[in-house]
Amino acid sequence: MINLENKNIILTGATGGIGETIVETLISQKANLIASGTNEKKLKELKNKHNKLIEIKQDISAHGELEQFIEKCSKQFGDKIDILINNAGVTKDNLTIRMSKDEWDKVININLTSTFLLSKYVIKKMLKKKFGKIINITSVVGHTGNIGQANYSASKGGITSMSKSLSLEYSKKNIMINCIAAGFIDTA
Repeated sequence: MINLENKNIILTGATGGIGETIVETLISQKANLIASGTNEKKLKELKNKHNKLIEIKQDISAHGELEQFIEKCSKQFGDKIDILINNAGVTKDNLTIRMSKDEWDKVININLTSTFLLSKYVIKKMLKKKFGKIINITSVVGHTGNIGQANYSASKGGITSMSKSLSLEYSKKNIMINCIAAGFIDTA
């Protein structure tokens, strides 16, 4: 495992099942961590458990607030963000012929558009330092599709393709962008 001690890391979706496990791993590796999510109670519980953790309640579907969110994180870290982990995501499953435009839009906006915007804003910070890593949590269904998940599959496939493009654009600037395509995980 790479040395994460004192690395400044932003994690979205910290209060979900995968997110909580990522928090535990990063804290055990002595990383400096900003954990964000929408569940304020769970964020407080994480903060109480890990006093080094900085918790910030942030709804990543509020696209107009995301640049300010990255600015706030940057200030917390003394203007040095090493790693962004885009973990936040949502499902609104339904068969395609029953899927509402709202169900489609919500999943695309949270999973794909928010990942794009957070990456965009953090890359601007990383370019100044000539270093950074972005890890996007995707899903195997972004490659395979899944019944009742046209919106989710499209969003996760989009994240994978976008990550490849971002990697081509910024790897020469020492900013590495990768994905983890998780399979089905036993979480709440």
